[in-house]
Amino acid sequence: MTLGIDGIISGLDTTSIITALMQIEAQPQALLETKKSDAEDVLEALQSINTKTAALATAAKTAADPTSWSSFTGTSSSDGVSVSTDSTASAGTLTFTVDAVATSQVSLTAAALTGADLVAENPPTLTFLKNDGSYVTITPASNSLADMAAAINASDAGVTATTVQVSGGASPTYRLQFTSEDTGTDGSFALYEGDQAAIEGGTATRLDSTVVTTAADASITLYAGTAAATTYTQSSNTFSDLMTGVDVTLSSTATAGESVTVSVAANAESVSSLAEDLVTNLNAILADITKYTKSGEGENSSGDSIVTAGVLGGDSTIRSLKLAISQAGYYAINGVSPAQYGIEISEDGTFTFDADTFADALTSDPDGTATFMQALAERLQTAAESYSDSKTGALSLKITSEQSKIDDYTDKISDWDDRLAKREEVLQQKFTAMETALATLQSQQSYIEQMISSLSTSSDS
Repeated sequence: MTLGIDGIISGLDTTSIITALMQIEAQPQALLETKKSDAEDVLEALQSINTKTAALATAAKTAADPTSWSSFTGTSSSDGVSVSTDSTASAGTLTFTVDAVATSQVSLTAAALTGADLVAENPPTLTFLKNDGSYVTITPASNSLADMAAAINASDAGVTATTVQVSGGASPTYRLQFTSEDTGTDGSFALYEGDQAAIEGGTATRLDSTVVTTAADASITLYAGTAAATTYTQSSNTFSDLMTGVDVTLSSTATAGESVTVSVAANAESVSSLAEDLVTNLNAILADITKYTKSGEGENSSGDSIVTAGVLGGDSTIRSLKLAISQAGYYAINGVSPAQYGIEISEDGTFTFDADTFADALTSDPDGTATFMQALAERLQTAAESYSDSKTGALSLKITSEQSKIDDYTDKISDWDDRLAKREEVLQQKFTAMETALATLQSQQSYIEQMISSLSTSSDS
């Protein structure tokens, strides 16, 4: 920063002179700043492309994994039967006959005004005798209907209790309703007033005297009408792993005697997205490459229109990346083109995905489609990772190099800041010295002029 020494003696615009001289001195630094800015543009472009290339590598790795293609969905010919699958499921069909749907036991006490009409003790001792011969004894806070229901619900008896009003008027009556939490005979029970010893001794009173719904097991028959017919009975309505990785559940709307066919097929929507993601990520890279390499229009220093190169125009690494991923996307595998599975390259070099073509291929040959797409994805993964790998990828190495270049420019620009500051100080000192010297000369000139004037006056006298 220049001092206010403008024209003290000389009349020169010292500030403007130093500013002009410093602009000349700073030209090398300005050139470095331009180079740094250009390098930062290149770095930004490389990082953008590298991010998308890494995304392709990730999508391809997922698609190359065989477990990604083990997504199957099940359907049922009956609204009363549902199907669920896990990762171990495979394509197939199975037909069976519904014999019975599992039900839960529902029992009732006798109608009563209060709990005291049902049990003699206060508080009473209540004991469940379960189907497996085990006992669960409960002691409510009192013999009120509410306390007995609450104690049962808080226990591990596997039974829920609720109070139901069964008559109105001034003195309504109630029943306690008991419902097994589990379906089938495994959930059946009997509720007594008394402990285990009283039950075993035959002195306990059964409280759930009315069974509204009897516990029943679910039952289906496989291969009905053939020599291989097999009846499968269990307490649960869900037949787990009826086929590998496939659970079949009967609902209350399932009809006894109904023939049901369960079908399991590849989940077309899920696996189709694997293929579509490959195309989406391929096109994202190609779009970025086009963005950063295409020519544009600009002006030269004279204001004339010129053609300008893209930030990465002519970059050999980017050209090789474009070629590598394009070839990986459209080259045939064992003589079969990706177009057979809906992946095609257009005239402009971008890719398209035909979901209908893919779905047809998946339907006609699910295993072959999965095998081909896994091979294609593996090839794309290899191509993408050879550029995006954080340690060995060509793009990653180029990004590291460009960042080092920017860091070097930054250091050099900083060095020039110090150099220019010192140079400006020197110029200020020189111009200050000049003004001081001129002031001295001016003083001497004034003294000489005074002396001459004095001599002239003496001579005239």
